[in-house]
Amino acid sequence: QVQPVESGGGLVQPGGSLRLSCTAPGFTSNSCGINWYRQAAGKQREWVSFIGNDGSTSYADSVKGRFTISKDKAKDTVYLQMNSLKPEDTAMYSCQVVMDCSGGYCNVRCNGWGQGTQVTVSS
Repeated sequence: QVQPVESGGGLVQPGGSLRLSCTAPGFTSNSCGINWYRQAAGKQREWVSFIGNDGSTSYADSVKGRFTISKDKAKDTVYLQMNSLKPEDTAMYSCQVVMDCSGGYCNVRCNGWGQGTQVTVSS
């Protein structure tokens, strides 16, 4: 199991920016993908973004054009750059290490959830 750790959350005003980090030692060497999820208080968990081992990315419609996912393979770290933040972006953000079989190999080590980092967008 590859256990990620998130950081970078905090309080920001509407229209502001934050960059979240997800560090998961071994995710690069094990060819894992990374999902970002978020869950607001009293609401269901929502998928936000994905980055594959090959660098491919995808985004939920609610964040498309405002959020950017990227990674530094040497640091085993995935970033979620969040711009033009809105109050509805307020949530606990968690990263998930998942299998990425695009290279013809599904690594069972790619399995883990971080504890989450809180993002609050408020005036």
